[in-house]
Formats: sequence, structure tokens, C-alpha cells
Amino acid sequence: MSARPTPPELTVVQRIPSGSNAVFRCVDPEGDSWVYKPSAGERPLVDFPAGSLAPREVAAFEVSAALGWDLVPETVEASGPGGPGMAQRWIEEPSTGVRVGPDPVDVHPLSDVPDDRVAVLRGEGAGGEEVVVAHAVTPRIRRAALFDLVINNADRKGGHLLVDSDGEVWAIDHGLAFHTEPKLRTVLWGWAGTPLPDEDRAGLDSVLSDLSGSGALHRRLTALLAHEEIEALAARVESIIDDGEFPGPGPGYPLPWPLF
Repeated sequence: MSARPTPPELTVVQRIPSGSNAVFRCVDPEGDSWVYKPSAGERPLVDFPAGSLAPREVAAFEVSAALGWDLVPETVEASGPGGPGMAQRWIEEPSTGVRVGPDPVDVHPLSDVPDDRVAVLRGEGAGGEEVVVAHAVTPRIRRAALFDLVINNADRKGGHLLVDSDGEVWAIDHGLAFHTEPKLRTVLWGWAGTPLPDEDRAGLDSVLSDLSGSGALHRRLTALLAHEEIEALAARVESIIDDGEFPGPGPGYPLPWPLF
């Protein structure tokens, strides 16, 4: 694993109003765009310590990189006009009106679910018609589902999977992750009960080894997560490997809200 990148020098371009916390689009001196989330802009939460969401986003990138899956855009600790926080490479989505393919997660009429999709929730549309929430079943989205199991992601909404202008899917918004207690809430339940592919298991094996006290991933995470959270991460990875399959939804409410 390469050395930590130097935090970018950020200049704010605009505030992104759709986030529940303070989120800004910024540029660095080279003109590259970043998403900047200052810790001071986080809303207080009952189950996650104040000021801990930005480090969790950086930790998610570190785990994604250690898995070798390149799911999460480069994410680093950074300081901007709002103080310390995190910065993540901006994903350039297709221009308005230009689609490179269907959204990874979408709503479909019950009678017209595409063959390459699996339904995870049934409900009613605005007009009372029967609809389902369904997601694509590509290898990259499968890995996103497995990644959420690993980091214990409590907030995998459909809108947290972005498609760039080349059609590549990226996973974002991992501030609500790495809790020691089971918190998984996701829309990606389509692989429940199916075996883990060998190529995905290899990434898990690598991460488990790298989470040992002498591993590079372990050393990086100690600056971002509590000791017990790193232990819980290693235990989850080991459990996933031992079980050998994707679990089904557990007790409680296994879906995020809103779904998108």
C-alpha cells in the first residue's frame, strides 16, 4: 500500500445543499475537484461520536484500496475553510439528459423488472401502482454489497452509488460505518444466501491479513478508528470468510431511509 497522499489545498466552489451535513465542492491548485466535508459541519448523532464521520470516510477508502476493488474514490484527511475533515475526489456524472446506462438502483413497475435486475422491496408508486425497488447484478455492485458487509455500512442508499461519465460505478458516503454493533442498512440485498465468488474471497483474505498488528492497513486505521472498531472490522471479515456466503437481512430494519 502506498504512502498517504499529501492533503489537498482546497478552495470552495459551492456548497452542496442536498447533504444532511455540511458538504462543499472544492478545487485544488491543479484544478481537480473534490468533495469536502468538515467535521464541524456534522450533525450530532446518537450512535456515532461527534466529529468521527470524516475519519470513517477515509477509513472506508483505505479498506476499499486494501481489498483491491477500487470502489471508493480517493479519500483523504483534509482541512479547508470549515476546518479539519475529509476530501474525496469528485465523481463527474454524465451531463443532464445524458445517460450512459440505467441507475444502479431504481424503481420499476412490478410487471416490468429488467432481466438483469433483482427486486429487493415491493411497494406502491405515487399513483397507487405496484412497483419494486431493484438493483443491477453486476460484479462491481456485488462487490459494493460485500464491501458494505465488511465496513458495517448503516446507510447504503441507492443514491450513494454514482455512475461516472465512463459508466463506472463508485460507492460514496461512508460516514455511518465501522460501528462495533451490527448496523447494516442497505438496498443491496440481491445476493443474500449466495456463495462468495473466489475472486472476492481473495480480497477478504488479503484484508484480514493486513488487519494484523503489523499490517499496513491496521497502522493506517489506528489513526482513524477506535481500537475496538478495528477489532470488530477484523471479526466481521473473518466471519464473512467462514460463512462463505452473503447473509440475509437480520432483525430490525435492514433498509436505509430514505431509500434514495
